[in-house]
Amino acid sequence: MIKVLFFAQIRDQLATSELQMPSDENSNVQMLLTNLKTRDEKWNKVLSNARLMVAVNQTICNDNIDLSSGDEVAFFPPVTGG
Repeated sequence: MIKVLFFAQIRDQLATSELQMPSDENSNVQMLLTNLKTRDEKWNKVLSNARLMVAVNQTICNDNIDLSSGDEVAFFPPVTGG
């Protein structure tokens, strides 16, 4: 299983903070994202944001990173500072 986390307004918009997804259906982050977008139109809209950030096992990455059982994937909005 892959643990999927959602943070900040993404969590609020999807009304969930965490999911467990089968690892065999999601071999990389892009495939996982595509799978999540098919849940319904709201999920598609929220997760289609071009500025969406992703981390695998607490390391910021791009969407072509391969996933394995036990991985943690987090989606969050861009971080701003100041």
